[in-house]
Amino acid sequence: MQELETRILDIDVDDIRNKLLNLNAVKVKMENQINRIYDFEDRKLLNKKGYARIRTIEDTINNITIHYMTTKEMISQEKYKVMDEHETIIADSTEGENIFKALGLSLVQSIKKYRESYKYKNTLIEIDINSKDFCPFPYIEIETAYEEELKEVVSLLGYTMEDTTSKTIFEILNDRGVKGI
Repeated sequence: MQELETRILDIDVDDIRNKLLNLNAVKVKMENQINRIYDFEDRKLLNKKGYARIRTIEDTINNITIHYMTTKEMISQEKYKVMDEHETIIADSTEGENIFKALGLSLVQSIKKYRESYKYKNTLIEIDINSKDFCPFPYIEIETAYEEELKEVVSLLGYTMEDTTSKTIFEILNDRGVKGI
C-alpha cells in the first residue's frame, strides 16, 4: 500500500483535538505503543529511509493488545513522504522478533509513544506524543491516498503546506540536534 504522509511539528495538542472535534472527525484510536525498529548491521534499511518494525499496541478504546510486523521503504520524499508499506498482524511479538533475527536483522531502538487518531473523510490524522527521551515535542501525522484531501486537512487545522514536512522523524530529530538512531 502507498500512502501520502506529512507532519506538522510542535503542535498544541488540545487545540488540534478541539479542531478535529469541530470538524466532526471520528476518534478511531487511543493507544500506547512500543515500536521496536530493526535493521541489518550495515543499517541498509535505515540508510535508505526505511525500516523493519514490530509494533505492540495497547488499544485503550477496545481494551486489547495487538502486535504488528511491518516493513517500510521510502519511495519519494519530494513533496510528501511516500512509503511502500507492508504490514500484518502477528499473534506474538517475540515470534516476529525471532523472524527478523533469523533474517539477519537486529534491534536498533525501542520507542514508546501515545497515539490518538482521528478519521476525516479518507484521511487519518494522528497525534503523536513520544517518550521525551526519544522526541521531546508533540506532532501530528496526516496520512491519506488523496493529495487534495491532505491539503484540505492541513488548511482546516489552521496550517499551510509550508508548515508541513516530509522528513522522517529521525531526520527531524537530527536537524534539531536530538540524538536518534
